[in-house]
Amino acid sequence: MPAAIESPGSRLRAQWERLAPLPGGRKLFSLLLGRMVPYSGSIGARIEEFEPGHAVVTLQDRRSVRNHLRSVHAIAIANLGELSTGLALLGAMGAEVRGILVGIDVRYTKKARGLLTAEVRCEIPDVHEAMDHAVDAEIHDEAGDVVATIRAHWRLSPRPAR
Repeated sequence: MPAAIESPGSRLRAQWERLAPLPGGRKLFSLLLGRMVPYSGSIGARIEEFEPGHAVVTLQDRRSVRNHLRSVHAIAIANLGELSTGLALLGAMGAEVRGILVGIDVRYTKKARGLLTAEVRCEIPDVHEAMDHAVDAEIHDEAGDVVATIRAHWRLSPRPAR
């Protein structure tokens, strides 16, 4: 009997469940995720919470993610939003579904400085045919002010039979 195909999301969740409770485990998980997804890893975000349909991801303000205005660069913020929506959505998908980002809308509402927190709560659709699914993220600063809202547009489709 062939081995069951495991989804990337279920592999990530298994690693999360193994590492998150350990001292330094969330940091280690975040580093491993950054190695798996190098561009997203370039911002050095930290995964704080990760479960199907929900993710919380933080980004520490530091020189490597800043712009010339001494605030967090717009694209680093967009990257944070995309990463958090992908974890919440794709982390819940079974091996029979694949997804790819096909669009992203970003609305910046305040200069972003200090620790930023992206939070996502989303519905998990049943995927029987190719479909687009929007997932929203809000990014707050340490004062709780919204610095950006993200709407990520994901194309979900059944994985072709092997």
